[in-house]
Amino acid sequence: MAQPDPDEVLQQLDPEQREVATSLGQPVVVVAGAGTGKTRAITHRIAYGALTGRLDPRATLAVTFTTRAAGEMRGRLAELGVLGVQARTFHSAALRQAQYFWPTAYGAPLPEVTEARYGLVAEAAGALRLATDTAVLRDLVSEVSWCKVSNVLPEAYPSLARVAGRTVGSLQPEQVARVLAGYEKLLQERRRIDFDDILLCAVALLSEHDEVADQVRRTYRHLVVDEYQDVSPVQQRLVDLWLGDSHDVCVVGDPAQTIHSFAGARSSFLQDFPRRHPGTRRIELVRDYRSTPQVVATANEVLRRSAEAHVTLVAQQPSGPTVQLEGAASEAAEAEAVAAWLAQLARSGVAWPQMAVLYRINAQSPALELALAERGIPYQVRNAENFYDRPEVRQALAALAAAARTEGELEAVPRIRAVVSALGWSSEAPQAGGRVRERWESQNALVESAIEIAGRLGHDVSLAGIVAELERRASLEQPPSVSGVTLSTLHSAKGLEWEAVALYGAHEGSIPFVLATSVEQVAEERRLLYVGITRARRHLRISWARSRHGGGGTRSVSRFLESLAGEGPSRQHQPRSRRAQKKTLARVCRVCQEGLTSPAERVLGRHQDCPASYCEPLLAALKQWRTQIATAARLPAYCVFTDATLTAIAEAEPRTSADLAQVAGVGPAKLSKYAADVLALVAAGTESDEP
Repeated sequence: MAQPDPDEVLQQLDPEQREVATSLGQPVVVVAGAGTGKTRAITHRIAYGALTGRLDPRATLAVTFTTRAAGEMRGRLAELGVLGVQARTFHSAALRQAQYFWPTAYGAPLPEVTEARYGLVAEAAGALRLATDTAVLRDLVSEVSWCKVSNVLPEAYPSLARVAGRTVGSLQPEQVARVLAGYEKLLQERRRIDFDDILLCAVALLSEHDEVADQVRRTYRHLVVDEYQDVSPVQQRLVDLWLGDSHDVCVVGDPAQTIHSFAGARSSFLQDFPRRHPGTRRIELVRDYRSTPQVVATANEVLRRSAEAHVTLVAQQPSGPTVQLEGAASEAAEAEAVAAWLAQLARSGVAWPQMAVLYRINAQSPALELALAERGIPYQVRNAENFYDRPEVRQALAALAAAARTEGELEAVPRIRAVVSALGWSSEAPQAGGRVRERWESQNALVESAIEIAGRLGHDVSLAGIVAELERRASLEQPPSVSGVTLSTLHSAKGLEWEAVALYGAHEGSIPFVLATSVEQVAEERRLLYVGITRARRHLRISWARSRHGGGGTRSVSRFLESLAGEGPSRQHQPRSRRAQKKTLARVCRVCQEGLTSPAERVLGRHQDCPASYCEPLLAALKQWRTQIATAARLPAYCVFTDATLTAIAEAEPRTSADLAQVAGVGPAKLSKYAADVLALVAAGTESDEP
């Protein structure tokens, strides 16, 4: 293949992208708004440098955050005729270096990376006799990662966690610290490291062994860092060690898309880059090639009142339909309206896989799933984890690999169906939602991928060949294409795009989330909404419910959307009068409509023997928390909350302080003391799909 002409590479770029491509041999920071072609800019930069001889592709390290993004970068470079660039994730690059140099530096192989993080955290918590459910374990694992990427030792965790406002269910920071210490002890005893330790091991190698650092710097003389707004302190330390005294580095990021600060990401590294690298050239990419002017205008308006630095996008696509902003009487009505909108788009020619519904937390999806199922709209729930890391997918791949090693009477495709069917899959989607539906969707996607591969292989098809291709896709993090509408949290949608996007549940208490109380947390919630809006190419609908069940609305549209929705200041974040805070006890049972007599029944709003509607695990978690609080304060449990009030909370499932204040038995004093704890427990309990 003939080598491309360098000028031809530049002709494919707009003026700002061309500036990125030609700014070689100096520190460059690229602030790239959503949809502005940042990957195109940096790959063409590398290609232009390689074709002009100013950059050695074999001496270039390009790091990003996902295997998919790294693979896309390698693919684009190959199309431009440039080979040999090391395009890797942070962890992949660090692991490769650590495995190579560790035996020489320390006289032993690098410890094996464990895949049993959840199990080890559960074991550490169990050794301390702490009661943990799935939600708490998930949060504890998150704290393990946060501590490591932020260079926080277990003994320093309590004080730093309080300053940062980090909470794990009803556990005290000191209890979390003991779990963290126990987890590290288990890793050491079993000679294992975890995923985050990979970065720490690489940092130790480069900082403690000058000869290793020198060799790495001689190998990689040019550095490119993508998604730089998401780097953590330990990743920034690794970047500094890779560079040494060199300033041959290009970083690309968007401070308006910093949405992972809870996991350690700090956009300050992006903002402060020119100070750390004198002579930095700052380039802004503002031409949005993804979305219509209507979508772009909405995104810009959301950021307009932000005090943080950001670029203002300039739409490059033709005009499209008006962005819809709609309120609904209840969550069910909101979900039905979203389903009707999707069905209308499908009739107009938009394919199901080109549609998505995005929401703040997973607990918001059941109503949507029901509404879509009733209309026969296919959908798939997208999780944050890699498709191939899901337990049901790993199990199915292992079973297929085992079957491929044995002879079978059936042909490849029938064998695939038989193997996965033995694991609980069926050709018909289950009626249930939640985790049952997610498991089926994962298995079904794998079966459809296998059938697609079989069709492509033709006469050469074999089960072993199909498994090999599936394993190749897994190594590249290439998930199967979605056959229906995507349902996803806003966090999981980052980096993706669809023709049509519905933002669901855009009310106060959801976005910004009820637990976002500090200025920094609220600012991140604004950025999260911006990320959601910019996922849409042409069609965008934003909706909210004025109440959960209907019958009088207490919710208002998100404060970030007030200027767009034409509403005044949200009631949810305005001071409420004492008169407005007064609650009236129920007089009639909401179940049987008969009169209520006892105070406890009036608090509950139903007779004690009438069917309850609360989640048992949530009520148990609330009672456990009450016991801990009462014990610490040396108070009777009922002085915190009575059983009737806890039951009422479990039934109401309040999402905001305003919702909680409406529960009988929750006065201003208790609201001030306990709102954060109670709302966190409710959020965790309703988000979990565990029975």
